[in-house]
Amino acid sequence: MTEISVETLKARMDAGEKIHLLDVREPAEYAEFNIGAVLFPLGKIQSMAIEDIEDLRNEEVIIHCRSGKRSHMACLMLEQMGFTNTVNVVGGVLEWQEKFK
Repeated sequence: MTEISVETLKARMDAGEKIHLLDVREPAEYAEFNIGAVLFPLGKIQSMAIEDIEDLRNEEVIIHCRSGKRSHMACLMLEQMGFTNTVNVVGGVLEWQEKFK
């Protein structure tokens, strides 16, 4: 697992870079505020229901949550399942909102 700052992530998104971005928060959190990531709650990863992202196993997968804790856990679990390039967004949505409101 590597880490990425919200500033670097936003710069890559603003540049139009094609990225695989997962939001591991719950649906209600996602509905309240999201940055355009694919909603993939941590519970799905914990229960190993990863069929929908299986094809990303050898791709860079950037993962974020509210603060960076759940996304860190998601990165570790996906690595144990064979994902080779997981990236945790440090500070999560809280940091994003603080920097880019």
